[in-house]
Amino acid sequence: VSARAKKRGLPQLGTLGAGNHYAEIQVVEEIYNKQAAKRMGIDEAGQVCVMIHCGSRGLGHQVATDALTEMERAMKRDNIVVNDRQLACARINSEEGQNYYKSMAAAANYAWVNRSSMTFLCRQAFAKIFNSTPDDLDMHMIYDVSHNIAKIEQHMLDGKLKTLMMHRKGATRAFPPNHPLIPVDYQLTGQPVLIGGTMGTCSYVLTGTEKGMERTFGTTSPKLF
Repeated sequence: VSARAKKRGLPQLGTLGAGNHYAEIQVVEEIYNKQAAKRMGIDEAGQVCVMIHCGSRGLGHQVATDALTEMERAMKRDNIVVNDRQLACARINSEEGQNYYKSMAAAANYAWVNRSSMTFLCRQAFAKIFNSTPDDLDMHMIYDVSHNIAKIEQHMLDGKLKTLMMHRKGATRAFPPNHPLIPVDYQLTGQPVLIGGTMGTCSYVLTGTEKGMERTFGTTSPKLF
Protein backbone atom coordinates (compact mmCIF):
# COMPACT_ATOMS: atom_id res chain seq x y z
CA VAL A 1 0.00 0.00 0.00
CA SER A 2 1.53 3.29 -1.10
CA ALA A 3 2.22 6.21 1.20
CA ARG A 4 -0.29 8.28 -0.77
CA ALA A 5 -3.02 5.68 -0.21
CA LYS A 6 -2.34 5.68 3.53
CA LYS A 7 -2.31 9.48 3.59
CA ARG A 8 -5.69 9.64 1.85
CA GLY A 9 -7.25 6.99 4.07
CA LEU A 10 -6.04 8.11 7.50
CA PRO A 11 -8.31 11.19 7.99
CA GLN A 12 -11.32 9.46 6.39
CA LEU A 13 -11.75 6.61 8.86
CA GLY A 14 -15.29 6.59 10.22
CA THR A 15 -16.79 8.49 7.27
CA LEU A 16 -19.33 7.53 4.59
CA GLY A 17 -17.96 9.21 1.50
CA ALA A 18 -19.93 10.32 -1.54
CA GLY A 19 -21.54 8.60 -4.52
CA ASN A 20 -24.08 5.93 -3.61
CA HIS A 21 -22.85 5.50 -0.05
CA TYR A 22 -25.43 6.05 2.68
CA ALA A 23 -26.44 5.56 6.31
CA GLU A 24 -30.18 5.10 6.50
CA ILE A 25 -32.56 4.66 9.43
CA GLN A 26 -35.16 2.10 8.33
CA VAL A 27 -38.36 0.59 9.72
CA VAL A 28 -39.30 -3.08 9.25
CA GLU A 29 -42.46 -3.16 7.12
CA GLU A 30 -43.02 -6.86 6.54
CA ILE A 31 -41.46 -10.19 7.57
CA TYR A 32 -41.69 -13.06 5.08
CA ASN A 33 -39.68 -15.72 6.92
CA LYS A 34 -40.17 -15.36 10.67
CA GLN A 35 -37.69 -18.06 11.62
CA ALA A 36 -34.82 -16.58 9.61
CA ALA A 37 -35.71 -13.03 10.67
CA LYS A 38 -35.78 -14.00 14.35
CA ARG A 39 -32.32 -15.56 14.02
CA MET A 40 -31.11 -12.16 12.80
CA GLY A 41 -32.87 -10.34 15.63
CA ILE A 42 -35.60 -8.92 13.41
CA ASP A 43 -38.65 -9.71 15.53
CA GLU A 44 -41.56 -7.57 14.42
CA ALA A 45 -42.93 -5.00 12.00
CA GLY A 46 -42.17 -1.47 13.16
CA GLN A 47 -38.72 -2.40 14.45
CA VAL A 48 -36.04 0.20 13.67
CA CYS A 49 -32.88 -0.80 11.80
CA VAL A 50 -29.89 1.09 10.40
CA MET A 51 -28.32 0.13 7.07
CA ILE A 52 -24.85 1.48 6.24
CA HIS A 53 -23.23 1.29 2.79
CA CYS A 54 -19.66 2.47 2.49
CA GLY A 55 -16.20 1.15 1.69
CA SER A 56 -12.47 1.79 1.79
CA ARG A 57 -12.72 5.50 0.91
CA GLY A 58 -9.67 7.25 -0.57
CA LEU A 59 -7.33 4.47 0.51
CA GLY A 60 -9.11 1.91 -1.64
CA HIS A 61 -9.42 4.30 -4.57
CA GLN A 62 -5.70 4.99 -4.47
CA VAL A 63 -4.88 1.28 -4.21
CA ALA A 64 -6.83 0.72 -7.44
CA THR A 65 -5.20 3.71 -9.15
CA ASP A 66 -1.72 2.51 -8.21
CA ALA A 67 -2.53 -1.01 -9.42
CA LEU A 68 -3.80 0.20 -12.81
CA THR A 69 -0.41 1.66 -13.68
CA GLU A 70 1.45 -1.46 -12.55
CA MET A 71 -0.94 -3.83 -14.31
CA GLU A 72 -0.80 -1.96 -17.60
CA ARG A 73 2.92 -2.66 -17.72
CA ALA A 74 2.28 -6.32 -16.91
CA MET A 75 -0.32 -6.57 -19.67
CA LYS A 76 2.14 -5.30 -22.27
CA ARG A 77 4.74 -7.78 -21.07
CA ASP A 78 2.36 -10.74 -21.05
CA ASN A 79 0.39 -9.75 -24.18
CA ILE A 80 -2.94 -9.42 -22.34
CA VAL A 81 -5.56 -7.40 -24.29
CA VAL A 82 -8.80 -5.97 -22.80
CA ASN A 83 -11.52 -3.72 -24.19
CA ASP A 84 -11.36 -1.08 -21.45
CA ARG A 85 -8.51 0.32 -19.36
CA GLN A 86 -10.63 -0.16 -16.25
CA LEU A 87 -10.40 -3.92 -16.89
CA ALA A 88 -6.62 -3.86 -16.51
CA CYS A 89 -5.41 -7.10 -14.96
CA ALA A 90 -2.44 -9.34 -14.28
CA ARG A 91 -1.97 -13.05 -13.75
CA ILE A 92 -2.61 -13.82 -10.09
CA ASN A 93 0.71 -15.63 -9.65
CA SER A 94 2.71 -12.75 -11.14
CA GLU A 95 4.43 -10.17 -8.93
CA GLU A 96 1.87 -7.55 -9.99
CA GLY A 97 -1.03 -9.90 -9.29
CA GLN A 98 0.25 -10.73 -5.82
CA ASN A 99 0.97 -7.07 -5.07
CA TYR A 100 -2.59 -6.12 -5.89
CA TYR A 101 -4.12 -9.06 -4.05
CA LYS A 102 -2.30 -8.04 -0.87
CA SER A 103 -3.08 -4.32 -1.21
CA MET A 104 -6.73 -5.15 -1.97
CA ALA A 105 -6.87 -7.20 1.24
CA ALA A 106 -5.46 -4.22 3.14
CA ALA A 107 -8.13 -1.95 1.62
CA ALA A 108 -10.81 -4.48 2.56
CA ASN A 109 -9.56 -4.48 6.15
CA TYR A 110 -9.75 -0.68 6.13
CA ALA A 111 -13.36 -0.93 4.94
CA TRP A 112 -14.24 -3.37 7.76
CA VAL A 113 -12.77 -0.98 10.34
CA ASN A 114 -14.48 1.98 8.68
CA ARG A 115 -17.90 0.35 8.93
CA SER A 116 -17.18 -0.80 12.48
CA SER A 117 -16.30 2.79 13.43
CA MET A 118 -19.55 4.11 11.97
CA THR A 119 -21.51 1.35 13.67
CA PHE A 120 -20.00 2.42 16.99
CA LEU A 121 -20.81 6.09 16.31
CA CYS A 122 -24.35 5.19 15.30
CA ARG A 123 -24.90 3.20 18.49
CA GLN A 124 -23.55 6.10 20.56
CA ALA A 125 -25.85 8.57 18.78
CA PHE A 126 -28.94 6.46 19.49
CA ALA A 127 -27.87 6.03 23.11
CA LYS A 128 -27.45 9.80 23.50
CA ILE A 129 -30.81 10.67 21.91
CA PHE A 130 -32.75 8.06 23.90
CA ASN A 131 -30.75 8.55 27.11
CA SER A 132 -29.95 4.85 27.24
CA THR A 133 -27.20 2.41 26.26
CA PRO A 134 -26.74 0.53 22.97
CA ASP A 135 -27.16 -2.76 24.82
CA ASP A 136 -30.39 -1.67 26.48
CA LEU A 137 -31.65 -0.55 23.07
CA ASP A 138 -30.69 -4.01 21.74
CA MET A 139 -28.56 -2.47 18.98
CA HIS A 140 -26.71 -5.47 17.58
CA MET A 141 -25.23 -5.93 14.12
CA ILE A 142 -26.99 -8.37 11.80
CA TYR A 143 -24.19 -8.70 9.25
CA ASP A 144 -21.28 -6.94 7.54
CA VAL A 145 -20.10 -7.97 4.08
CA SER A 146 -17.85 -6.71 1.27
CA HIS A 147 -19.25 -6.05 -2.20
CA ASN A 148 -16.15 -5.12 -4.25
CA ILE A 149 -13.58 -7.82 -3.64
CA ALA A 150 -11.85 -10.92 -5.01
CA LYS A 151 -11.58 -14.07 -2.89
CA ILE A 152 -10.12 -17.52 -3.36
CA GLU A 153 -12.94 -20.05 -2.95
CA GLN A 154 -13.82 -23.62 -3.79
CA HIS A 155 -16.79 -24.24 -6.08
CA MET A 156 -18.24 -27.00 -8.22
CA LEU A 157 -17.39 -26.42 -11.89
CA ASP A 158 -18.18 -28.91 -14.63
CA GLY A 159 -18.93 -31.50 -11.97
CA LYS A 160 -15.60 -31.07 -10.19
CA LEU A 161 -14.60 -29.17 -7.05
CA LYS A 162 -12.15 -26.47 -8.12
CA THR A 163 -10.30 -23.61 -6.48
CA LEU A 164 -11.35 -20.34 -8.14
CA MET A 165 -10.62 -16.64 -7.81
CA MET A 166 -14.08 -15.12 -7.38
CA HIS A 167 -14.36 -11.46 -8.39
CA ARG A 168 -17.48 -9.77 -7.02
CA LYS A 169 -17.90 -6.21 -8.28
CA GLY A 170 -21.03 -4.57 -6.92
CA ALA A 171 -22.03 -7.99 -5.60
CA THR A 172 -21.68 -9.97 -2.37
CA ARG A 173 -21.47 -13.54 -1.21
CA ALA A 174 -24.81 -15.29 -0.65
CA PHE A 175 -23.83 -18.70 0.70
CA PRO A 176 -26.51 -21.29 1.57
CA PRO A 177 -27.29 -22.98 4.91
CA ASN A 178 -24.61 -25.29 6.34
CA HIS A 179 -21.79 -23.66 4.37
CA PRO A 180 -18.52 -23.77 6.36
CA LEU A 181 -17.63 -20.13 5.59
CA ILE A 182 -20.67 -18.51 7.21
CA PRO A 183 -21.04 -17.83 10.96
CA VAL A 184 -22.46 -20.45 13.30
CA ASP A 185 -25.49 -18.22 14.02
CA TYR A 186 -26.57 -18.44 10.38
CA GLN A 187 -25.75 -22.05 9.61
CA LEU A 188 -29.43 -23.02 9.59
CA THR A 189 -30.74 -19.98 7.71
CA GLY A 190 -28.04 -19.22 5.18
CA GLN A 191 -25.87 -16.12 4.90
CA PRO A 192 -27.72 -12.80 5.32
CA VAL A 193 -27.97 -10.87 2.05
CA LEU A 194 -28.38 -7.09 2.29
CA ILE A 195 -30.22 -5.49 -0.65
CA GLY A 196 -30.26 -1.72 -0.46
CA GLY A 197 -33.07 0.11 -2.23
CA THR A 198 -33.12 3.63 -3.62
CA MET A 199 -34.33 6.66 -1.69
CA GLY A 200 -37.85 5.85 -2.92
CA THR A 201 -37.90 2.07 -2.68
CA CYS A 202 -37.61 -0.51 0.09
CA SER A 203 -34.49 -2.36 1.14
CA TYR A 204 -34.51 -6.10 1.80
CA VAL A 205 -32.69 -8.59 4.01
CA LEU A 206 -32.59 -12.05 2.38
CA THR A 207 -30.67 -15.29 2.87
CA GLY A 208 -28.44 -17.34 0.58
CA THR A 209 -29.80 -20.54 -0.98
CA GLU A 210 -28.50 -23.74 -2.56
CA LYS A 211 -30.03 -22.73 -5.89
CA GLY A 212 -28.11 -19.46 -5.81
CA MET A 213 -24.93 -21.37 -5.02
CA GLU A 214 -25.40 -23.59 -8.05
CA ARG A 215 -26.32 -20.82 -10.47
CA THR A 216 -24.07 -17.94 -9.37
CA PHE A 217 -21.29 -19.43 -7.21
CA GLY A 218 -23.13 -18.04 -4.18
CA THR A 219 -23.34 -14.45 -5.42
CA THR A 220 -25.99 -11.73 -5.34
CA SER A 221 -26.23 -8.07 -6.26
CA PRO A 222 -26.64 -5.80 -3.19
CA LYS A 223 -28.45 -3.14 -5.20
CA LEU A 224 -32.08 -2.79 -6.16
CA PHE A 225 -33.03 -0.74 -9.21
